[in-house]
Amino acid sequence: MRSSSVLFKLLPFFLLLLLVSWSGNNKGKQMIFQLTVYQYSSPEQEKLLDQYLQQALIPALHKLKIEQVGVFKAIANDTAFVKKIYVLLPGSSIDELAGLGNKLAGDADYLRQGSAYLNAAYTTPPYTRMELLYLKAFPLAPSLQLPDLKAPKAERVYELRSYESATEAIFRNKVTMFNEGDEIGIFKKLRFNAIFYSEVLAGSKMPNLMYMLGFENMDDRNAHWKNFVSDTAWKTLSGKAEYQHNISHIDVMFFHPADYSDY
Repeated sequence: MRSSSVLFKLLPFFLLLLLVSWSGNNKGKQMIFQLTVYQYSSPEQEKLLDQYLQQALIPALHKLKIEQVGVFKAIANDTAFVKKIYVLLPGSSIDELAGLGNKLAGDADYLRQGSAYLNAAYTTPPYTRMELLYLKAFPLAPSLQLPDLKAPKAERVYELRSYESATEAIFRNKVTMFNEGDEIGIFKKLRFNAIFYSEVLAGSKMPNLMYMLGFENMDDRNAHWKNFVSDTAWKTLSGKAEYQHNISHIDVMFFHPADYSDY
């Protein structure tokens, strides 16, 4: 009887621990992502960018405990004049990511290894244009997730999807659809390798959300999307009146990871 009495008294404490555990699993501090897009047009520029990213930037970021650096090259026609490299960095805040430049400037190894890029002449720039975006992870997917892929990096396909909306209010509706509407849950159920889901805080296309998915290859990608569009839960969610017309434009981009990318 005494042991039963003790357990009864401790029951509220155990319930509190359980509630805290559930909350911790479903919510966390939302990461900020920095997405840098380098446009280049020549093999020389690509070589210089690869050298800088592989030998200077990524080792320096690893020393700063930023260990999940994604580098992706757009899959495009080899004859395309403008090509792109995307670099994805996770962080805890915009201040942390925006302050990386000052920290890198004090790293002698970074300055030495990256000298060809950092000191390039205006007549031989390492890229034709650079774009910087800041993204905030969705509340129900608060952190970057490394994909569980077995294929060699050269075969992997990463898909970056960008959804624009007609107004800020309509954009919020689409964000709600992903989170409270459980569009994220459908992706999880169908075993998509989602790296992140986010809203764009600063970029050239607003209002805008982006998310990235990883696949073993293009056939794997096509099979996953075939299952998605035929899924009963997706049909129900996408058919709801409150979620109609919440996307005005979609861009879909495909990448292979660089061989020196962290994933």
